Parts: sequence; C-alpha cells; structure tokens
Amino acid sequence: MVSVMWFRRDLRLEDNVALRQAFQESDSLVLLFHVNPKQFLGENSLNQAAFFRSVEVLRDEVKRKKGTLHILYGDLEECFLKLKKEIPGWSDIYINRDETGYGLERDKIASNIFKELGVKAHGYYDHHIHSAKEIKTNSGTYYKVFTPYFNKWRELQKPGVVEVIVDNKKLIKEPLFSKDEDQFNSFLDKQIPIKELQLGNQAAHERLAEFINCDLNNYNEARDYPLKNATSHLSKHLRTGEISIRTVFDQVNRSKNSLGKETFIKELAWRDFYNMIYASHPDQKYNSINPSFRQVEWENDKQFFSNWKEGKTGFPLVDAAMRQLKETGWMHNRLRMVTASFLTKDLLIDWRWGEQYFQEMLIDYDSASNIGGWQWAASTGTDSVPYFRIFNPTTQSEKYDKDGDFIKRYIPELENMTSLKIHDPSKLSEKEQNEFGMIIGKHYPEPIVSHKQRRKLTIKAFEDSKKNST
Repeated sequence: MVSVMWFRRDLRLEDNVALRQAFQESDSLVLLFHVNPKQFLGENSLNQAAFFRSVEVLRDEVKRKKGTLHILYGDLEECFLKLKKEIPGWSDIYINRDETGYGLERDKIASNIFKELGVKAHGYYDHHIHSAKEIKTNSGTYYKVFTPYFNKWRELQKPGVVEVIVDNKKLIKEPLFSKDEDQFNSFLDKQIPIKELQLGNQAAHERLAEFINCDLNNYNEARDYPLKNATSHLSKHLRTGEISIRTVFDQVNRSKNSLGKETFIKELAWRDFYNMIYASHPDQKYNSINPSFRQVEWENDKQFFSNWKEGKTGFPLVDAAMRQLKETGWMHNRLRMVTASFLTKDLLIDWRWGEQYFQEMLIDYDSASNIGGWQWAASTGTDSVPYFRIFNPTTQSEKYDKDGDFIKRYIPELENMTSLKIHDPSKLSEKEQNEFGMIIGKHYPEPIVSHKQRRKLTIKAFEDSKKNST
C-alpha cells in the first residue's frame, strides 16, 4: 500500500508531526506538494515569490536525501483524481491541518475528495505551539483578551520536538507528473526576484542560533528600534514551516533567563492567540470583530492610498517603512503598527485595504497574525488599541529613530539632513531647504494630511460608528 505526505505550511524534513507518522506507518511514501493557481496573488507579489521559493528549497533538500518532491499543479480535485489514477494502490494521506482561513476550507473540500477516492486521511496539528481549540476559558468559550489567555498558555506543558527518521528506501523517487513540474518551474521563473533572501531549514536554524546568541537577551528593549534590526527575523521561516515552532520554543526556552527571553516567548503566545481569534471569528478577514466599529465611514481616498503604498506621504518614518516593505518584502514590527495606524487613523482608509496590500507584499505573511495586527491597529478587533489612541508618526520617529539613520537608509532624498530636522522636513525654512539641497514639494513631498486635524476627524468617525451601532 502507498501513502502520501502532503506538504503545505510545513516545508521541512525534521520536527514534523505528519511526516513522522507517514514514515512510521507507511511501506511506500510519496512526498507531495500541490500548487493551486486559485491561490496566486499576482506577478508582483513578494509574498507569493518567497513562498514558492521555499517550496523550491524543500524540493532541493529532498533531492539531497535521494528522494523526490512530487508536484501537482492545478485544480485540487482534478489533481488528486490524477494521483489516484497514477497510483491505484494509494490508501492513506498524511497532513498537518490548517485551522483557519483558506487552508481550513481547502481541507474540508479535500476531506470529501479523499472519502470519494477511498483514501484515509490522517490529520495533525503542527503549525502552532497550542492549537486554536486547546486553550479556552473555564466556561469553555474562546478568550477575547490576551492577558488571561497568556496566563493559561504559559502554564500548559509545551509539546516537545518530534524526531523524524527520513527513510529514503520508502520514498517513491520516479517522477510522477513531469508536465506539472514543468508548469511549476515556468511559474517560478516568472516570480519577482527578492534580494538577499535566505530561505530553507538550514537558513532558519542559522538565523535562530544567531538570534539567541546575539539579540535575545536584549530583545525586550532593542526590538522597538528599526535600525538595530534586533528582532528574530524568524517569521518568514515560521510561516512556511521551514522550521518548527516547537524547535524555536525549545531552543529559546533552553537559553539563559532574561527579560528578552520572557518578552520573546510572550510573542510566541501572541501568535497562538491570533490563530485562536481567527478560528473563533472565521470571517475576520472581511468583517471587523468589534460590532461598535463596523459603521466607520472610511474615506478611502485612492490617491492617499497610493501615496501610502509608494512611501510618499510626507511623513518620513511612514515613508521609510513603506519603502522598506516594497524593496525587501519585510517591515519592522514597530513600523507595521505605525504604518497601519497612519493608514486607518490619519488617512481614514479601510484597514482591509492595508491588510490586503500587506498580504501581497510581506514575505512573512501569516493570515491570522496579519489580520489580527491590522484589526488591532484599526481598533476594530478584539483586545485592540483604543480608537482614540493614535500613533503620532513624528513623535514615533523622534523616539525610535532619533538620529534619522533608518529614514536615510530608505529615503535618499533626506540623507543630507541633520537629525533634528529629518523627522518633520515640512518645517524647514527656505534657507534650510537650500542648505540641505532638498526642496519640499519637489524632492520630497509635503505632508498629505495634518495629523492634528485628522486625529479629531478620526475620533469623531469612530464615535459616530459607536452611536450608529447601538
């Protein structure tokens, strides 16, 4: 009998629950990845380019193990029917389940397909430390606030690292679907290139070790400063499963105690929390969780949205962050909060517009965390920032990029400015503009809005929504 291991967001050959079971319980095993064109995000999506490059890295790793990662390309049902036709003896399939979003709906469809084909599905939870249904209140409901959730989270025993013995004698190595593989290769060739992007299990382990050795102890303070680049940078590996969350937790937990370690572990709990929130609010990608703010009258100015995407708002920290995103596919977490607050609270643009743009651009895009983060910043989610708390992009710049060095890295127009002037170039006198060789409105845009005025307007919009929802 033949079994299939279907990789999705678990692109590794170690510490993988479904893969371990597949090797232990199978006589012959097909390692499989399915490419569904219905999921494609467009030719300029850095998210898409990075994800499928990770698949390519896994394919290469399987080859080094003297195996083959078989590629199916096309409609889900048609692909599995084709697999059953090619291997009539296929009897079992092993997967690590998704609990939210597209992945959950895909798994429901796939379950029916497997039943029709007479294939037994074996599903496991692998992508989070604790699954969405594992932590509930004493009354059996989902938590809405992080702190009590975290208090219970940290008391629970954490799952250990899973040993996987890769037995290539069990692997079916002869390529099964050469046409599908050719389609996938052609698709890869069309993806937008990403500079200096290190992907794969080995790169993930190297990054984890570097983070623990160099940045973990001071993570609680250094993580807020974009120029220090002291965050873990593990998110791009975790979202594809190039490294297991269990491995990350285990190695961090073994390190010496520090405030940085405590803060980082709390961030891992936030990752589980947002997964739980998405499972309990399955429509949160399209609907605000907080009913009081479903009636906000967003202005949705398309020109403002374009200015924001291109990093041309006239607010240097916002612009530097957005240019970092467009150039690298990544953005520092402090800046994700600043740019999201600016879009929703200063420009009064629907948070869903921003969430969708981040989905296209982020190489570490995780739907639960990204949607949760946007609803947090927009004050529309659960346990969100209060609607009247609005980040001031200028004071955020002065506090977290005091000398303006991060700004200068991504906005060369401002590289000659002094640190005291760079946070709000609109206040430069004509003489100062000439001294710096930078004319406001010509070399760098004037602020497209007044933060002070927009703050008042936004608070009123949210308060009106509260009134209209009652």
